Amino acid sequence: MYVAVALLLAAIGIEVAATALLPRSQGFTDPVWSLVVVGGYAASIWLLAIVVRTISVSTAYAVWSGLGTAGIVVIGLLFLGERIDVLKATALAMIIVGVVVLNLHTAH
Repeated sequence: MYVAVALLLAAIGIEVAATALLPRSQGFTDPVWSLVVVGGYAASIWLLAIVVRTISVSTAYAVWSGLGTAGIVVIGLLFLGERIDVLKATALAMIIVGVVVLNLHTAH
């Protein structure tokens, strides 16, 4: 189980990194950055496919997509010059709460 969680976190990190690099692909017109982004997405999905051998697909995907979304919001704020407002902060908090509740519910 711990290996699956570690792989899930790695999949999330790779997906967030690939998404953060997406602007560098220039709408997939820059072949090098496009390959990096697509490769990152492929690696993330591959790891997710391994994770669902151990963790239910509904839980794994919810955590992957939820924490990935939250992660890219944080990266956008810290490194990509994006701004946050009350609505965005509330939505981010709801994602985090949803992932926590889903995990607590699945644990029982």
